[in-house]
Amino acid sequence: MLIDLHTHSYPNSDDSFMSVDELIEGSKSLGLDGICLTDHDVFWTDEQIRDLSSKHDFLVIPGCEINTEAGHVLVFGLSQYQFGMHRPEFLQASVDKAEGVMIAAHPYRRRFLEEPAERPGVREEMLERARGDEFFQMCQGIEALNGRGLAIQNEFSLELGGMLSTNMTAGSDAHKVEQIGTVATEFKRPVSCLKDLITELREGRYHPVDLRQKAVPNA
Repeated sequence: MLIDLHTHSYPNSDDSFMSVDELIEGSKSLGLDGICLTDHDVFWTDEQIRDLSSKHDFLVIPGCEINTEAGHVLVFGLSQYQFGMHRPEFLQASVDKAEGVMIAAHPYRRRFLEEPAERPGVREEMLERARGDEFFQMCQGIEALNGRGLAIQNEFSLELGGMLSTNMTAGSDAHKVEQIGTVATEFKRPVSCLKDLITELREGRYHPVDLRQKAVPNA
């Protein structure tokens, strides 16, 4: 199953340029099997998710992209935002209590800079610092492929994932219709609801896929 774990729609994400209906229909038309709605610090209700799934006859799963002091995190299993979730430790405690999952979004941000990385040894230093970042230890995986990330940025994330020996996902991070369907996470077992998704993310039965290359990248 191919599921896009990272998407944004307007107005829940005010930096998005597409409606949730455009997002779902676009994903469906490109052959995806499901998407996760992960708007910025905003949660969709169970009723809204059921209505959208029924309306489009398509798998829609609720999530959220939380902005923390250590970076952005894709969260599955929570139902509402609470003050304090900007602190990674608070967010981790909330997710653990809900038996949910945290995936570090676009981990190259704040940790990888292209120009300095061209100098001898600098990229390796960036990777070592990122590998020692406790933030990644709090998450059940990292987003190794971000559809809006440059190839060099995603290469950093893939290598970091390998160094961490952690599970790796992929998400389009789409904010526009033309950004849909770039990358996705391929699950080895069927996923039909949020509970299934959390189980599979915890068990690590998935891998990132670049749909633009029709191939699975090697970490």
